[in-house]
Amino acid sequence: MADKSLIQALGEYQFTYMPSRNYAAKTRVNYRNDVANLIEFLKKNNNNKSPQDISLNDLEAYMAELDHRGYTGTTRTRKVYAIKSFFSFLAQYGYTDNNVAQRLIPPKQEQTEPRVLTEREYKALLSAVSHDTRNAAIIEVLLQTGIRLSELARLTLGDVELPGRISRDPQNVGLLYVKGKGGKERTIPLNYKACRALKAWLKVRPDVEHDALFVTKFGKPMGARAFQYTVKKYLKEAGIKGASVHTLRHTFATHHVARGTDLRTVQEALGHADLKTTSIYVQLAREVMKRELQEHAL
Repeated sequence: MADKSLIQALGEYQFTYMPSRNYAAKTRVNYRNDVANLIEFLKKNNNNKSPQDISLNDLEAYMAELDHRGYTGTTRTRKVYAIKSFFSFLAQYGYTDNNVAQRLIPPKQEQTEPRVLTEREYKALLSAVSHDTRNAAIIEVLLQTGIRLSELARLTLGDVELPGRISRDPQNVGLLYVKGKGGKERTIPLNYKACRALKAWLKVRPDVEHDALFVTKFGKPMGARAFQYTVKKYLKEAGIKGASVHTLRHTFATHHVARGTDLRTVQEALGHADLKTTSIYVQLAREVMKRELQEHAL
């Protein structure tokens, strides 16, 4: 059956093509699921076409169906790139000699302004978590470095370097070694607030066999969901709505830009390959400055 060829192709794409190109783990899962959904759509609507017989109209019909289902422009754009990646694989591995996905155009994405905590909000968050040593360290690290959730979940004891004496001296900072997207590594300075919180946590961290930086009360490494639950819990306690773990990354970047931190410094801390990606925080910083100057009028 033609459908069997597509299923076989998906397996080869998942277990050979993506790993050989070092796609990030999350990307591999998303792309595999995106392609599987496309195959299911083709099976249902196109009488099990073979890869060679799939047309641009078939792919556009699938994108139209996603729009009808209410998928956001951001999600549909990711699916387009998953499809493009899959069809590049199909062409390279001889499943088809006509890469129709090259002409598939991603949808226009909605322009949504990232959620950024105000100074009053992030101070309320820090106050809410201050009684819990581990969770205070988690939130301080997120706020003071802007690292991603996936990067936080990968941190080990060896990734943290604290100074012998913690102070506000600009030359006396700690270091955080972060493994980012695509296996890229970067080093982020840890200010005295992050160092202080991490030192307090390391004093009470259970002595367990593995080296995960943050562990559960049972001594197991914390995963992404545990971090999400923790941040969500304290956001709720602080009365903060519409925020998430990623909000702390936006908050870090926006407030640093607003306070004059060089944009390239922020770019390096965030691990952005392109300065254009970081530049969105310039406008956000202007909005923060306007709001705070209004709220804190002399």
